[in-house]
Amino acid sequence: MADILPMQEATALGLHAAVLLAARDRPTPMTDMAARLSASEAHLSKVLQTLVHAQILTSKRGPRGGYSLMREANAITLLDVYRAFEGDIRKDGCLFSRKVCSRASCTLGSLVASVRAQVHDYLRNTTLEEAAKKQGR
Repeated sequence: MADILPMQEATALGLHAAVLLAARDRPTPMTDMAARLSASEAHLSKVLQTLVHAQILTSKRGPRGGYSLMREANAITLLDVYRAFEGDIRKDGCLFSRKVCSRASCTLGSLVASVRAQVHDYLRNTTLEEAAKKQGR
């Protein structure tokens, strides 16, 4: 069942960091984010660089530097962040990474495809701004 929605720890950390930044109106130092997210600074640094490379975040050096969103928080979705780490969400109904059975339909019917579609729709339709508001940030 773990293959319904693959998510590395880096992806989860990236989602949380992006939502945290959505509530900020100024660059936020990585060290502050690491403390707030109870994350390793080394790990968070790699995660943030992935988001910079994906053109979701921007970074600024110096005493007033840090990370901030590259676009408005209402223009970036959770799916944008997810894709930076995991790529597209599968939409098929198979639990295996490759087809292993010869049946015309899955043992679980359309459940897996339905769950994946719901997750995809949620991530696609939820902006960082909305996610930050839900968390009360």
